[in-house]
Amino acid sequence: MQALSFRDRLQQTIYKVINPFVKGLIRMGLTPNAVTTIGLLLNVGVAVIFVFGAERSNRGDLSFVGWSGALVLFAGLFDMLDGQVARLGNMSSRFGALYDSVLDRYSELIMFLGICYYLVSHHYFLSSLFAFIALIGSMMVSYTRARAEGLGVQSKGGLMQRPERVVTIGICAMAAGIAGHYIGGDYKVYVPGISFHIFETISIFTIPITVMAFMTNITAINRLRDAKKALDAQELNEKKEEALSADKNNPLTIVITGLFLLTALFSFGPATTAAAQTQDVSNPSPIKFPVPKGIANQLFYVQRDPNTNTIICELNVNAKGQVDKDNPVHVYWIRYTEDESRKELGYIQRKFAYGIESKALPNDQFELRFVSHKKLPLYLSKDEDDKKYHVYVTVNNKKIQVERIFLRIEGGSFWLPNVKYVEIKGLNTSNNTLITERIKI
Repeated sequence: MQALSFRDRLQQTIYKVINPFVKGLIRMGLTPNAVTTIGLLLNVGVAVIFVFGAERSNRGDLSFVGWSGALVLFAGLFDMLDGQVARLGNMSSRFGALYDSVLDRYSELIMFLGICYYLVSHHYFLSSLFAFIALIGSMMVSYTRARAEGLGVQSKGGLMQRPERVVTIGICAMAAGIAGHYIGGDYKVYVPGISFHIFETISIFTIPITVMAFMTNITAINRLRDAKKALDAQELNEKKEEALSADKNNPLTIVITGLFLLTALFSFGPATTAAAQTQDVSNPSPIKFPVPKGIANQLFYVQRDPNTNTIICELNVNAKGQVDKDNPVHVYWIRYTEDESRKELGYIQRKFAYGIESKALPNDQFELRFVSHKKLPLYLSKDEDDKKYHVYVTVNNKKIQVERIFLRIEGGSFWLPNVKYVEIKGLNTSNNTLITERIKI
């Protein structure tokens, strides 16, 4: 079990202290969003005190700074209360989380507005510049985390998160106000040989803000670096997945797979009928394949795991209904996994994988061979009974009018799939009955 950090232990201790107060707020009917709104109003009060102090007090009067610090800490308490009210009151919501985040940013911007106004008014120009830089860093710390989480990675680390910023400003402002009361707001420290003072009472407030200006921006940059590492790793994994997915649709990959599958299909040894292959009947594909419909000139189709995309082999006829003797078979995809649209074979697919070469024979017959494997011929001819063209193949001394060719794949790799068997389904021409020949590979 991972040990809790000091920050987490301190936070849990604070929660134990404030939980009775939180339960009281819940009994009063306050919602988390109401508590968040109160926190914003208190920070508006912080800015008002700073502005009022800038207008009504002189440079040596730090009492307004001290009271502002006290109110900063009190307002910061409500940053913790709203989350606890949501958790203990079972009132958490997505909008509540967004509302809290947005109002926290407004609260911090308004607080820094008051600080900058006070410092500029009393001519602490360099300190006001660092206060503005601290404001930039504070916003970027929060924004970097939010943007990283929006991209799906965590980015929470750093020394100057919002609680640390609130506590630093609150305590240092109070300390400056108290010191101003006891040692005077005009107290200065000089070093011999240096014409200007190196420290004055308000430095108790401005030096921590200067440190914060650096630390907040360092925190934001470190979060950015951490997010970059996480996002680079995420993108690398996505690219690997995309490359694998693209590989499956890459023409060259399709060709190689097509060559392998069709070679397996037409390089079988002795075949047996489905009835004799009882041990294989229990090994059907887990995919439910559609039956192509509404294709008037369909000859047969080819299907295979791991998806339902189907190769259609269709009789190619001209406008007069006559068979194109140069190209009697039109081969194309039906993309069932997409929008069931028809898609032509790519050039490489047509020339090296699923395309069919034909040779005209006497009596309007054609010899067909897949371009990826030319050892087993199929024959296209017109049936005397129905006067339609069909494709025939002889397997295991049986002449089959082909309707469907199916390749059952189970496991293996993408490049070398484990082909369990090939099925040729069609009509046994010897007795006009349906037959399925299953060939074990």
